[in-house]
Amino acid sequence: MRFSALTAAGLLATGVNANLNELAKAAGKKYFGTATDNSELTNTEYVAILKDNKMFGAITPGNGQKWQFTEKSQGVFSYTSGDEIATFAKDNSMLLRCHTLVWHSQLPTWVSSGTWTKEQLTSIIETHISNVAGHYKGQCYSWDVVNEALNEDGTYRDSVFYKVLGTDFIPISFKAAAAADADAKLYYNDYNIELAGNKQKEVLNIIKSIKDAGAKIDGVGLQAHLIVGSAGSRSALSTVLKSYVDAGVTEVAYTELDIRHKSIPADTTAQEQQATDYVSVVGACLDVAECVGVSIWDYTDKYSWIPSVFP
Repeated sequence: MRFSALTAAGLLATGVNANLNELAKAAGKKYFGTATDNSELTNTEYVAILKDNKMFGAITPGNGQKWQFTEKSQGVFSYTSGDEIATFAKDNSMLLRCHTLVWHSQLPTWVSSGTWTKEQLTSIIETHISNVAGHYKGQCYSWDVVNEALNEDGTYRDSVFYKVLGTDFIPISFKAAAAADADAKLYYNDYNIELAGNKQKEVLNIIKSIKDAGAKIDGVGLQAHLIVGSAGSRSALSTVLKSYVDAGVTEVAYTELDIRHKSIPADTTAQEQQATDYVSVVGACLDVAECVGVSIWDYTDKYSWIPSVFP
């Protein structure tokens, strides 16, 4: 499924082809974007749509800037995958949403299995961010600095970062990112924080803790990996967006939007509900001035992560 009128989500009526980025910008947003990955750039039909600025104005590297790709061995940095997508963004006048600097997953074993002191792991984080964010300095509209630090109940994941540094790893990361690229917008990014609950409330505490530490945080990224029929109402979604702004960030965005069916093939009722849910999510962004844009986690089911995880 390509995203056309269904994901225009309130910008125009279902059944009309949608130039999503063009419409988003006309509504006062910075972009409508999508994720991509390096292997997909060999598909000429896919690329023709990806680089159409009427459709997409921002791009997020799905994998190429993650730790396992950029610093597979300690102190040895590689930017080949990330650079390909950064160059694609520049060549096609797209904003680059850089993703991600500190995440518990897709870590090389030298990081995740190491026995570190607080001083050692702090230095490892700072060195990694200084090199990676420094390499892309001036190219990124934003960085997802810390990704998915929380469990579903709002407690903290038992990652190597949390085990050694506690919650301090978060402001440490944001301070390092600001030092490496002062102009990039710095985001905390997570899923299942789109509706009110314990996880959403802890994100408010994360914002406060970063600011209390004297670090910079500009935005919250709501991944929005949602399920048809459970996305929430437009008003409930916009209320949560506003809660992050009220906590002190200057912008919010839906960063990895997809709304999966509970079962496939989906019947007409389910497809109509999916359309309604997209309307609610993008409509919530339209309702909140500080919501700068929406990115979908790749624009075609062919390259979606969902079939491999929820077959």
